Amino acid sequence: MRTPITRRTLLVSGAAVGASALLGAPAASAETREHGAALVTPVAEVLDGGEQVTSLVISSPALSRAERSSLSVSTFAVHVTATNPLSGEVAYEQDRRVTAVSWTRRGAITLELEHGWGVDGGSTLQYTGPYGRNVVLDLDHAITQVEPLRARGAGGPVVLDAFRQGRVSDPEVDAFTRHVTASGLNYRLFSPAGRRDRDGAALVVWLHGGGEGGLRTDDGRVYYDNETQLRANRGALGFATPEAQELFGGAYVLAPQSTSAWMLDGDGFAPLVLEAIEEVTAAHRIDASRIHVVGCSNGGYMSLKMVAEHPEMFATSVPICCGIGARDGSGGYFISDAELAAMETPTWLVASADDTTLDPEDNTVHAHERIDGSIMSLYDGVTWNGNTYPGHWSWIYVARNDPRHAGTSIWEWMAAAER
Repeated sequence: MRTPITRRTLLVSGAAVGASALLGAPAASAETREHGAALVTPVAEVLDGGEQVTSLVISSPALSRAERSSLSVSTFAVHVTATNPLSGEVAYEQDRRVTAVSWTRRGAITLELEHGWGVDGGSTLQYTGPYGRNVVLDLDHAITQVEPLRARGAGGPVVLDAFRQGRVSDPEVDAFTRHVTASGLNYRLFSPAGRRDRDGAALVVWLHGGGEGGLRTDDGRVYYDNETQLRANRGALGFATPEAQELFGGAYVLAPQSTSAWMLDGDGFAPLVLEAIEEVTAAHRIDASRIHVVGCSNGGYMSLKMVAEHPEMFATSVPICCGIGARDGSGGYFISDAELAAMETPTWLVASADDTTLDPEDNTVHAHERIDGSIMSLYDGVTWNGNTYPGHWSWIYVARNDPRHAGTSIWEWMAAAER
């Protein structure tokens, strides 16, 4: 019996039906049945195509009786139901394929699940078309024990009768603490460990794309989760990796979340982003000469907007697949040619030539031609680890430290810069 409940709370689901019957074995005696719900922890990872649940960890005191060699990929079956919290509609429902199993040092079972680009049933997010936003799905993983686990020594087989699901764990995302500015802007913050430079650590400001902001539904409900700006892609997470942290000598990573989309009100959002930066710099030992602004798509526009508004603040600017608005100044966002020409902040623009969302010629190339001394990495397409992604997703390259100029990677270039 499955009981769908929000992924952010505990839920009961899985093999509440007669486990012995499913196992095709005689009814188990009271001494061999294991009562009490086993805890199931979904473990997620933000891949280049977005966050997916990549494994499940099953914990139960009953497992201490099990013979470890009796565990196989066919011991447990996994079925998932994902529900959109806004519409209440099922986003997907299907079986998940268990590809490998193992025991943890604490005696729990890890079920590795098939995942990756093009694999259905793993995503933690759904892009809600009518609103142009990603929302975090409510996930219900139903577990069924299909085969018994042999018991060590005397006693009948180990059969888990019921399962309860805990919150989704994503170590990279969970490393970012949650905050809200005095004005109510959500943000997440990664704090470095280990060494710092004498003058303090660097600060990387990541400005997300249009799909990761908040929204107001047609019936007036507000969805503003402080999660999707980290879960939709690796943009902010890349700068929190050990590789990036080593290059920067330790860096804070600030990921504010727009209440809607940066492009809808750049003039209104610029002071809110500034407020988040000022709150972080006031609370932590940060080197004011090493503050960097990076953004993709909507955030690429916003990174340019922040430089235009605060030319003295940033050591570097990295606009990715940016938008700069129509040349006649129409629409809700616009970076003028005069503003571009006045920019003295070292700038590295990144885009893909096959971007059909924000035309690279009208935006990235146009900006590059007007920002004196800027660097541009214009890729033919977006391909990484053998997977080809939509052309707009050139943020994948920056998140993986791929762009290079004169033998220097983009992270190295940023880390060496000071205002």
